[in-house]
Amino acid sequence: MKNTRTLRTPGGLSLRADVRALVVVGALLLAAAAASVVLIGTGDFPISFADVLRTLAGNGTAGQDFIVNELRLPRVLVGLLVGASLGLGGALFQAISRNPLGSPDVLGLSQGATSGALVVIVLLSGTAAQVTVGALVGGLLTGLAIYLLAWRQGVHGYRLVLVGIGVSAFVTAVNGYLLTKADLVDATRAVVWMTGSLDGRDWSQVWPLLALCAVLVPLVLAHARGLRTMEMGDDVANALGVRVERVRLLLMVAAVLLTAAATAAAGPVSFVALTAPQLARRLTRSPGPNLLPSLCMGAALLVTADWASQRAFGADQLPVGVVTGVLGGVYLLWLLVTERRAGRI
Repeated sequence: MKNTRTLRTPGGLSLRADVRALVVVGALLLAAAAASVVLIGTGDFPISFADVLRTLAGNGTAGQDFIVNELRLPRVLVGLLVGASLGLGGALFQAISRNPLGSPDVLGLSQGATSGALVVIVLLSGTAAQVTVGALVGGLLTGLAIYLLAWRQGVHGYRLVLVGIGVSAFVTAVNGYLLTKADLVDATRAVVWMTGSLDGRDWSQVWPLLALCAVLVPLVLAHARGLRTMEMGDDVANALGVRVERVRLLLMVAAVLLTAAATAAAGPVSFVALTAPQLARRLTRSPGPNLLPSLCMGAALLVTADWASQRAFGADQLPVGVVTGVLGGVYLLWLLVTERRAGRI
């Protein structure tokens, strides 16, 4: 473990830190911050990098202050929080299932949140706030169903993935049925939401997601050691004093909440939860769950994808979910080929 250093405090506490992982986290935070500033300056009224920083510091003009702080900053913050939530949620599911394909996209949680939103849109003609609540409830109910169906003297990774794939197929069929029952206006509204987009996001989406992350992220990181121990097997973890099923249930609930809240805020933005943990692991070269690097990678990926959706296709601005879907699909094919060559699938 040549990259690991032990840090000791004056009070006698010691902490082992992976130097490479800390460098990766710092680099990802810097990349996410830089991409956020560039994204804030992007639009019909472009603002330079320096002017964005000046406005964020409170020294911009009245026009710049309105554009930056009221129109663009909330969108960027939602993108950062959604990306961070998906990255962390994906890392948790992949660590719990011990499978690189064990992400919310594959397990059906995103589709379950979509079902909740579609019920509100199609059957209840609900408001935007009610759609958000519906997506959150749908994601939670789907997560509960997966856990109960996968339970058999505990929840094990292989069974969890198989049950999740089955639930995903069922929920996808339900979503298709709901779309066929909708009128043209509601169907159009539903399809726009299902694409995954950050358009029109404001401070009302920022605060609930920020509050949820402020509670769940420290809770998850506090259980990182137990999760790392569980990767060696349930018997070993039990022998080392980890209450396996309790920790697994707690972290699964946290992952479901993070995924459902992210989907409720921005729609089902695909493949971020799948790719962020894998990319973070390749950068850190660490076999552990890489929770903090995955969180930072998710945030950096989503704001970068949002910038690409606005600038990389000329006058045609795409929803961010389209960009992440294209990039994530290519990455998934590469991952499947790599896993097959390694003999793991």
